[in-house]
Amino acid sequence: MAVDKEQEVRLHFLGEAQEYLSTIESGLIGVGNHGVDRSQMDAVLRAAHSIKGGAAMMGFHNLSQIAHRLEDFFKVLKVGRVQIDSDIERYLLWSVDRLRQIATLNREGSDVDQGWLAENTAPIIDYLHDRLGEPTHEDSAMLLSEEAGEDMTVLLFETEVEGCLQRLEAVLENPDKPCLVEEFTITAQELGGLGEMLELRSFSSLCQSIVEQLEANPDNSEAIARLALQEWRRSQAMVFIGQAAAIPAELRPIGFNSIPTPPIEENEVESLSEFEEFEGLESFEEIAIETETLEALNAIEEIEAFEAIEYLPTQDFSQEAQEFLESLDSLAASTSEKSEVISEVGSKDSSLSPPAPLSSEGRSKTPANEKVEENTIRVAVRQLDQLSNQFGELTIERNGLDLQLKRMRDLLWTLSNRVKHLEQANFRLRGAYDKVATNQVPNAPLVPQLNIGAITPDEQEFDSLEMDRYSELHLVSQEIMETMVQIQEVTTDLQTNLEDTERSARDLNRTSKLMQSSLTQLRMRPISDLLNRFPRALREMELKYSKQVELKVRGGGTLIDRTILEALNDPLLHLFRNAFDHGIEAPAARQTVGKPEKGSIEISAAYRGNQTVITIRDDGRGIDLDKIRAKALTMGLDESDLKNASKNDLLELIFMPGFSTAENITDLSGRGVGMDVVRTNLQQIRGEIQVDTQPEIGTTFTITVPFTLSVVRVLLVESGEMLLAFPTSTVEEMLRLKSEDILPTVGKEVLNWEGSMVPLIRLSQWFQYSRSHRIADTEAVPLIDDQSVLLIAQGDDLVGILVDRYWGEQEVTIRQVEGTLAMSPGFSGCTILGDGRVVPLVDAIALLRWIDNHGSTAHSPNLSHALGTLESNSGSTSDPTKNDFVDKITILVVDDSINVRRFVAMTLEKAGYRVEQAKDGQDALDKLKGGLVVQAVVSDIEMPRLDGYGFLAHVKSDPDCQNLPIIMLTSRSGEKHRQIAMNLGASAYFSKPFREPELLKTIQQLTQKQLSFKL
Repeated sequence: MAVDKEQEVRLHFLGEAQEYLSTIESGLIGVGNHGVDRSQMDAVLRAAHSIKGGAAMMGFHNLSQIAHRLEDFFKVLKVGRVQIDSDIERYLLWSVDRLRQIATLNREGSDVDQGWLAENTAPIIDYLHDRLGEPTHEDSAMLLSEEAGEDMTVLLFETEVEGCLQRLEAVLENPDKPCLVEEFTITAQELGGLGEMLELRSFSSLCQSIVEQLEANPDNSEAIARLALQEWRRSQAMVFIGQAAAIPAELRPIGFNSIPTPPIEENEVESLSEFEEFEGLESFEEIAIETETLEALNAIEEIEAFEAIEYLPTQDFSQEAQEFLESLDSLAASTSEKSEVISEVGSKDSSLSPPAPLSSEGRSKTPANEKVEENTIRVAVRQLDQLSNQFGELTIERNGLDLQLKRMRDLLWTLSNRVKHLEQANFRLRGAYDKVATNQVPNAPLVPQLNIGAITPDEQEFDSLEMDRYSELHLVSQEIMETMVQIQEVTTDLQTNLEDTERSARDLNRTSKLMQSSLTQLRMRPISDLLNRFPRALREMELKYSKQVELKVRGGGTLIDRTILEALNDPLLHLFRNAFDHGIEAPAARQTVGKPEKGSIEISAAYRGNQTVITIRDDGRGIDLDKIRAKALTMGLDESDLKNASKNDLLELIFMPGFSTAENITDLSGRGVGMDVVRTNLQQIRGEIQVDTQPEIGTTFTITVPFTLSVVRVLLVESGEMLLAFPTSTVEEMLRLKSEDILPTVGKEVLNWEGSMVPLIRLSQWFQYSRSHRIADTEAVPLIDDQSVLLIAQGDDLVGILVDRYWGEQEVTIRQVEGTLAMSPGFSGCTILGDGRVVPLVDAIALLRWIDNHGSTAHSPNLSHALGTLESNSGSTSDPTKNDFVDKITILVVDDSINVRRFVAMTLEKAGYRVEQAKDGQDALDKLKGGLVVQAVVSDIEMPRLDGYGFLAHVKSDPDCQNLPIIMLTSRSGEKHRQIAMNLGASAYFSKPFREPELLKTIQQLTQKQLSFKL
């Protein structure tokens, strides 16, 4: 059945290949006469690429290799380095015919032999190669810079990397394995260079790791080569799906964690010893997920963290066995007992309680001879995300149901009170009636009147006073009493039914929390999946920089949400490399201060409440605060502020964009890019980072991330008639405010809390809410209808946030705010309550940092304000707030390519600048003459009508605009073009592709003294 399905997919692909060939043919017809049409060549390139990749996956290697060669030729055509004539067109069309013939044979179940290829195809390819040559990396970069929305990394991995990998596959398929080590070593060096060019450091490190393993294990070269090819394919897939950050930094050794390679027998024994982790587990039914297209197959990821697509199956038994054991490891991590992942549902914050680290304790034991078989499943990550989103909607609806039940309970209570009041009123009415009736008995006529003549002698002895008299009022009162009894019965029935409904609602809540635990467990992976890459990276750095460092990992079994784990990859790797480079001293220096030659870096992970805390600690020299002061002084901060700055204020500077104390620029440090990116990446997952250092003792970075990103427990509070949600994980304590506990100080208020002076923040002084009315009246009442204080931990200190009312605690689903308007600083999303109200989610740590940067602090008010100014002027997007200076600046972007204009404009707008655009030099000149006021211009050189040189000459010839900064941004990188521009008065010259931080820094420097210019 599986074979038939696979064959069906292969035949379907060959049918699509014919359509791709038709697209290529239509795009090539006529190129010898009218030249290359870029839009048509784009379609031709995509078609050739689709044939190449699909054929390689399906096993049609001849088809794939020829399509690959044609794709290279098409790139040369698009770049336009070669003049196309009719001969080239003819040979290109002949090559398409050959591809069509091969695809037809493959569809019939056969293939061409090498003799046929040598006779019919090789001469065509050789001729085209002689005429067109091979595309260079510069050609690929040029193509990408001219296309809209094209990702350079993706395209290079689709073309250059794919070609290298296919050649390696051909080497492995050859029974003789000619020059295997040499081929893989050369390819690893080439790919490593490509990784450096694309700034994929993990990919470059992986290539270097492959070279080292090939050199260290010559007897195991084929197994290492196959594993290397597999890792390269995985890395390629990660780039395709936008997960380049997850590329491993080293080649995982075959079934072990160190080099050199141990005997296979020891490896097998060690791996098999882990089988007892799976004893007692229940089996799953295997879920086969079918896909309709090759693109869907490429989009599938395994649940195991950082795993991606494997393009070609391998026949190597040892590799398959190792992958099988690794899949069992992943299964064990994802199917551990629920009691180890989430604490009991009935406990506080049960739905968000962290899992316990993996351990061997508590595992159920089964007889050794009992076979335990587990099936794995392969699920698209997209489906897991959809399931998480649907569960979020379920949480909202569950909260809505709880709210409605509470309202129903309140209404029933009100109804019961009304019935009691009605009973009392009826009782009083009945008493009043009896009193009135008794007083009127002697004169009261019988109702109805008796017919005396009709009374028999026996009846005449009956006294009419012995009969009850029922007036109309009595009958009405009696009816009311009967109705009261019926209402009481209905009220009792409602009470009973409501209790049953509440019991069902509690069961629903319990079941949904169990579902949440199971869903969270599905997405959990041990942090060791990430940290296992570090030993290899450490070894590479040790060899290169002559340092000896011991890596200690604690809490490797700590489970973390897969999304969070992926986001932690780059920050943790950067901090790890920083600890090695900045922290650990050279062996001689360590001996001088009495330390052992071998340094130590310790990475630990543990749970704290509903958060995961990861620390990276080294025993190095510590961070030099004097160097920080000196660097900050060169960046424009006030010297007196720096002298009075506290330790925490100075350490906060290392997270500013462009800040680096490294004396020399290396591949590890010195480029001024890193720590600000680390904090930005962590903020995207609601994480936080803190640093502490001691001279000659070491530095500790502490990262705090939430247990899950989808559901959070919050405190609902009111401030300035606006409802806000504070995650409970950020609130240390909440207390009622007593006026006598507030103590005024210079410029601020403090709270006397248990003898400590806690800074007090009134949100109303920092935010003006756009509300002209109070919160809508509801049946609910706040739990605390008075001012309260939320104590937030900021490092080792506490800060109090004053709120007006406290409405309660609730488990909510987080929703990201989408749209063109960014959220205010200090807010990280929103949530929807059960009644449909949208409430902003407060990121308390970010809010306090923003307040520090824009106000005063107890330690150094001026320095904190300077930090905010420095960060805003840097052009970094890590802080959503912008400096007022930047907001007042307008930049004119001039380029004939709309895509380049839009890209540059987006870059400037992200930094807070206002942007105007012009399609060429003449358009820009007309706009300036028309009254457009700008503070700087970014212009291309090659443009129609009026080029950049002409525009520059016209503007600089006007006396009113001689000081207007004009920055040239062009693909012309030659010194001749640069010198012409600078001679004409250009303020700066950048070649494409440009470095965003350098461009922004230049613009900031040039516009700092410019107020406005008008032609």
